[in-house]
Parts: sequence; C-alpha cells; structure tokens
Amino acid sequence: MDFGLVLQTDPPASRVIALMQRAEDNGFRYGWTFDSAVLWQEPFVIYSQILAHTRDLTVGPMVTNPGTRTWEVTASTFATLNDMFGNRTVCGIGRGDSAMRVAGRSPVTLARISEAMKVIRALGRGEEADLGGTVVRFPWVRPGAELPVWMAAYGPKALKLAGEEADGFILQLADPYLTEYMIKAVRDAALAAGRDPADVSVCVAAPAYVTGDDSPEALAHAREQCRWFGGMVGNHVADLVARYGEHSAAVPEELTGYIKARQGYDYAHHGRSDNPDTAFVPDEIVDRFCLVGTAEQHIARLTALRELGVDQFAVYDMHDAQEAVIDAYGSRIIPAVNG
Repeated sequence: MDFGLVLQTDPPASRVIALMQRAEDNGFRYGWTFDSAVLWQEPFVIYSQILAHTRDLTVGPMVTNPGTRTWEVTASTFATLNDMFGNRTVCGIGRGDSAMRVAGRSPVTLARISEAMKVIRALGRGEEADLGGTVVRFPWVRPGAELPVWMAAYGPKALKLAGEEADGFILQLADPYLTEYMIKAVRDAALAAGRDPADVSVCVAAPAYVTGDDSPEALAHAREQCRWFGGMVGNHVADLVARYGEHSAAVPEELTGYIKARQGYDYAHHGRSDNPDTAFVPDEIVDRFCLVGTAEQHIARLTALRELGVDQFAVYDMHDAQEAVIDAYGSRIIPAVNG
C-alpha cells in the first residue's frame, strides 16, 4: 500500500514543503494539498518547490475542479511540472465544494467533470483535445509524458463515472463498510465499460491521529482533533440527501444518517480542527471515518482497507500533532502494513 500526506497550503509555504520532505523521508510516496483559491495559497506554485526539494514524491491536488481554472491552463500547469521534474504529478479532481462555494458559485456537474478529465489527461500527455470546437495540442510536451486523473466521488452517479473514466478513485473517508461498498460500485462500472477494474487505482483519504495509549482521555483528544472531517464530508452528504432523499436506496444510510443534526457550514473554518460547525458529528462517525487510536489500531484498520482493494491511504494531517503522526507512520505503521 502506498501512503500519501494531505495538507492545506496555509502560509508559510516553507512549512508545507518541510512537512512534505519529512513525509518522503518517512516512506510516504504522495503529497496532496487542498485547492481552494480563496481559502489557501496557490498550490501549484508550492508544488514546484515541493518537487524541487524532494526526490521521488508525486504531488497533486485533493482535489481541484473544472470550474476555477480553464482546462487547458490546468493541463499546462501539470505538464510543465512533469516536464521539469519527470512525471511526478497526479490530477485529483472533483465537483469543487469549498473552491466554488466560497466564490459564490455552485459545484460543477458530473458531465463537466467528464469532459474536463478527458481534456486535461489528453493535453497533459501531449495529445489533441477539443476545447468546445477548437482542437489544440501542446507542441512542447515530450514523448512519454503522463498525467493520471483521479476522481473524488461519493454518490452513485459519481462512482459510476469514476469507474468508467478515471485513472483513480479518491474516497474521502476510511469506514471499511462504505469503502467496500464504494469500491464495488467503481469496479462494477469499470467492468461494464469494458475496462479492467484493476486499472482504477483506489485512494482512501482521512485524518489520522496516533495516540500514545488507549486511555479515554487520549482517545477523546484525538477525536476532537479530527471531528472537523465529519463536517467536511457532511457537505457532500448533504448534497446527496438533497438529490436522492433521506432514505434512498441509492445512498447507504451508513453515509447519510449522521447529518440529521447538521445546521449549516461556514467555510471560514473548513478543514480546521477548531471548526465550530462540526459539533453535530458524533464520536461514532469520527471513529468510522477517521483513524484514531494507537499505532496498533491504525495498522489493523489499514490492513483491512488494503484487503478491500485500497492502493493508497492518504493522511489528512490537519491537527496539533502533524510531525508526530508523520513520524509514527514512518517508524511503525508503514513498515508494519507493508512488511
């Protein structure tokens, strides 16, 4: 199993770069960041420095979207980084929750994601792409260029699209039941589309907090540091409930049930451990969606996820123990899972 580190691009950028270096030194192979232009600094500028200060780390957004940048600009940015550093980027893409809503826009449609994935992938590889009637190609992209496009998804239509068209599937929660359910949906869609399901990489991303012991006090603190994640996922779940209803057979109750007490969301606290809009998230959801507890408990959950077909676990490292979690994964957890 590969491991990735997910960060927000809060200033100073030097700290983001240092944490990515630390992650690579500890056996992480991917470095991901949020991409929301109003809330954080521009990630692609920082990627160039991460790539320059690491050896083999693959970097990319978790996730960008087709609405805030034109597709040829997105593709050109990735292709430029790959030309400079040797095919070390991945394009994570989604509908654009925070990035679009903070700017007063709605997340994009799945049809738009489908079109964007095709264009960004093709241009990033030096192939032709149709920009709505104008066919273009980057003449400077050298042979052998690659740009995998991984799609974030929760709902049935998005899961189907990921299986049909994406190079990878990003699931932002670490609940084993839901992971199994959603991987099956993606793989079934890939198979129905004539693809080899094994060609679709699976990345599970969630906060991880390693406690020194299993005392109630240690666990309570870890939960509070990760409770924000249930609120973030709740934005996507609320969209699904609005579309399919509270008790739809199309969406598992295990995903939707917990947002009944949700009162709204302020993106000013998006992805923050002190987010006041996530008090509705119960401990059960934190325990299911995140990895909290001792190193041994992390190892057990990660082993179970690997057996379900997860190729990468990406650690959301937004809490008060960033270095400690990176080091714990490097010294104890990654070797045990991959040993």
